[in-house]
Amino acid sequence: APVALYPDTLLSNVLMASTYPLEVVRAERWTSQNKDLKGDALKTAAEKQDWDARIKALVAAPPVLQMMNEHLEWTQKLGEAFLAQQQDVMDAVQRMRSKAYDRKKLTTTKEQKVTVKEEQNRQVIYIDPAVEDSIYVPYYEPQVVYGDWPYSDYPAYPYYWGYPGYIAAGVIATGVVFGAAYA
Repeated sequence: APVALYPDTLLSNVLMASTYPLEVVRAERWTSQNKDLKGDALKTAAEKQDWDARIKALVAAPPVLQMMNEHLEWTQKLGEAFLAQQQDVMDAVQRMRSKAYDRKKLTTTKEQKVTVKEEQNRQVIYIDPAVEDSIYVPYYEPQVVYGDWPYSDYPAYPYYWGYPGYIAAGVIATGVVFGAAYA
């Protein structure tokens, strides 16, 4: 639920990076220690690290890396699920996207392009950046975007990351808001 509406490129990096939870911790610590690095300097310095390529890609989106580090148990469980049941995880992403799309909470905006295609007799929803080489990280409250939690035996939307402090409260009611762009 907390990452299903990420753009496809960011989502794929999160899923793959979650299979390396120790590297997530190392990369987040390194990023915190190198806050002065930006743009090409950050990319060059990250490339010198011995992390998986998906971890290096997430260095460009520090809030995502920070969230994965702060919720390490969730990150590890996601990684285990992705390794053991990749198709089931991807199907779950599509189910969550469909719920948000049907509720009119997943739409094309100036930050993202949402495309719905019919593939192998099923609907597939793609989310791409609206501007090439820039990714906006969406922030959303799962209950607003997806509706009520359908699994009564489990806690309702057990993971919710919250919003960064700079997003106005009135914007939250619309469902999805975006943070800064990351190249």
